[in-house]
Amino acid sequence: MNPSHAILKIHVTPHFERAFQKLNPQVKERAAKKDLIFRGNPTDPRLKTHALKGRLKDLWSYPVDYRHRILFEFLKKGEVIYHDIGSHDVYR
Repeated sequence: MNPSHAILKIHVTPHFERAFQKLNPQVKERAAKKDLIFRGNPTDPRLKTHALKGRLKDLWSYPVDYRHRILFEFLKKGEVIYHDIGSHDVYR
């Protein structure tokens, strides 16, 4: 799987949806802007996308801002699933 392909489809978990709804409007707006960049190129240097290690080794993350990040998984070429959004607690 090559993570540099454009993202054509993003699935979201119910947990992601609930966590997203709890965010303030400014963070939601920043997340939407980062999502547009992500869809074009998930490894765009502006995103600082990185693979996780340990028990989260199949997941990836990119920051929305200094405090918030999106936790996701590549499913197949051009398709990902967003698992969580929030502070560093998403890694727990």
